[in-house]
Amino acid sequence: MKQEDYLILESSGPVRIPQRYLNHEGQIRMGSPYSERDFHGPSELLTIDKDQDVEVLVKDGPRWTRVVHAHHPFDVLGWDGFIYPFTFNAQDFEPITGTVHQPPPIHQTFEIRGYVVCTFAPRMLDYHPEAVKIPWVHDNVEADEVLFYVRGNFGSRKGIEAGSITLHPRGIPHGPHPGTIMASKEAQRTEELAVMFDTQHTLELTEQAVALDDEKYPLSWLD
Repeated sequence: MKQEDYLILESSGPVRIPQRYLNHEGQIRMGSPYSERDFHGPSELLTIDKDQDVEVLVKDGPRWTRVVHAHHPFDVLGWDGFIYPFTFNAQDFEPITGTVHQPPPIHQTFEIRGYVVCTFAPRMLDYHPEAVKIPWVHDNVEADEVLFYVRGNFGSRKGIEAGSITLHPRGIPHGPHPGTIMASKEAQRTEELAVMFDTQHTLELTEQAVALDDEKYPLSWLD
């Protein structure tokens, strides 16, 4: 059986397309990393038409409410209005590349109240003859940075595998692992797929997250 790993994000507001991808009429601009054709609404409905008490648990921020309906809520005919579920396949993200390293905002996919989501998709690497093709040493002064590694070889890191997740708190410098800069010189493209989200507010770790912490990770930059 194949093990599946999922990254689940919650938000207190809607998922929005970054304004720079939109024209004045609200359509996605040409040259953006995706188009309207890459969003897919429900194609089939799971219809349940039963007259019986059904409990629905509603989450509103930290508040939970249990609502009891006299019939199953899945007795709808279809979706209408402005809010509905949709899917977006990260493999449809069309990366924007350049002769030198492009900053992370170029990979932004969505913006949500309190954080942004970026997609590091398979792509051609920088093609200037002297380009350093992996991120340089930096620190985030305005956001905590979380990366979820889906698959592929993440060129600036060692010891990362599918399903790994890293947290780099704001204000702490980080960058490529020793040896990865020179190794990237001859690379022409990367097959990595990773999802990053940067948070406006400082993240607080749960007990479960602390229990999964790899204490050796901060020492992995020692050559």
